[in-house]
Amino acid sequence: MTRKTTTTVAAIAAAASLSAAALPANAADTIPQDQSVRNVMLVHGAFADGSGWKGVYDNLTKRGYRVTIVQNPLTSLEDDVAATKRALERQDGPVILVGHSWGGTVITEAGVDAKVAGLVYVSALSPDAGETTAQQYQGFAPASAFVIETTKDGFGYVSPEKFKTGFAHDVSDADVAFMRDAQVPINMSAFGTKLENAAWRTKPSWAVIATEDKAFDQAMLIHMAERIKAKITKVSASHALFMTQPKVVADTIDQAAKAVSAKKQ
Repeated sequence: MTRKTTTTVAAIAAAASLSAAALPANAADTIPQDQSVRNVMLVHGAFADGSGWKGVYDNLTKRGYRVTIVQNPLTSLEDDVAATKRALERQDGPVILVGHSWGGTVITEAGVDAKVAGLVYVSALSPDAGETTAQQYQGFAPASAFVIETTKDGFGYVSPEKFKTGFAHDVSDADVAFMRDAQVPINMSAFGTKLENAAWRTKPSWAVIATEDKAFDQAMLIHMAERIKAKITKVSASHALFMTQPKVVADTIDQAAKAVSAKKQ
C-alpha cells in the first residue's frame, strides 16, 4: 500500500505507531554495525497506500534500518513494478523487499533486481513466472467476506459494507471508517497480467500469514508460502496485519535481514 500527497491511511498508521508493541524493547534490538543488509523496502497492496506501514517503519528505523516505502499507483502491474524499481535504484546496498497482498505480486516480479537479498510476503500473493495473480485463487474457497466492486472504467474498491469484516476487523470502527473512505482503487486488469519473473525462485523468502485473513482462503495463503519454500510465521490478525501487527512483521523482516547477512559473511 502507498504514501503520496493524496488521501492516505496515515491516521490509522499513526495510531499503530503509538503502540508499545510497534517498537523494539531496548537498545539490544539495534542491528550490529557490521550487518550487511540494512535496507528495507515496503510495498503496499491494493485498496490502500504506503502510510499503513507506519508502525513497521517506526519499529525498523528504531533498530537502525533504512526503510523506504514504495507508493504504487495501482494502475497496472507494469506501473507498480516500475515504481518499485525506481525506489530500488536509490538504495545504497542490499535490500529486503517486503510486499503485502497484491504487493507480493509486485515484489515477485521486481525482486529479481540484483540489490534484492531476500523477500518477505505479508499475507501476500506469489505467482510464478508465466502465471497471473488471478490464477492463484483457482481451486480455493472464495473469500465471501471480501467483496470488490468494480467501476465502469475497470477499477476495483472493497465494498464499503464489507470493508471491516473483509479487510480489517481488528481495527477500531473510527479508523476502519477512514480506511474505507480513503481507499486507493486498483485497475482490475492487473490481476490478469502474466509475470515474466519469479524472484522467489532465486531469492530466500519469508512469509507472515494472518490466521484471520478474510481476503484469502487460509489454504491458499499456506499453499503459496509453502510453494515458494518460505519460512512461515503465523499471527492472529486480519488482512490488515501490516498495520495491526507491526512488531511481528518487523521481527520477520529483521530475521530475514540477519539470515541473509550471515550468509554473506
